[in-house]
Amino acid sequence: MRGLGELEAAVMDVLWHATEPLRVRQVLERLDTGKSLAYTTVLTVLDNLHRKDWVSRELDGKAYRYQPTLSRAEAAANAVREVLAASGDPRAALLHFARSASEEESEVLRKALRGRPSKR
Repeated sequence: MRGLGELEAAVMDVLWHATEPLRVRQVLERLDTGKSLAYTTVLTVLDNLHRKDWVSRELDGKAYRYQPTLSRAEAAANAVREVLAASGDPRAALLHFARSASEEESEVLRKALRGRPSKR
């Protein structure tokens, strides 16, 4: 995900798959990075994600429970907006994407635009 390091993205993936807020130990147990990670490393990553507003946390006893502040789809949409803004010509980039979209992607866009309230 744009704006996240590799380990941050892996931690977010764990949180997005969770059905409830998780403690650091629970995140560590579910992480599959192919590396052995220390509890303090995961704690630091979660603190950084909290500082960046990717996760919220709530004190539960002596430990925090963490959860995403936005869904994976919302994060992806924000990343697309950042890419468009950084392109230098967002209109041209968006048009190029629309022209190169698959039939399935085009249908999703058509349906979304049909259901969108008009600005008048």
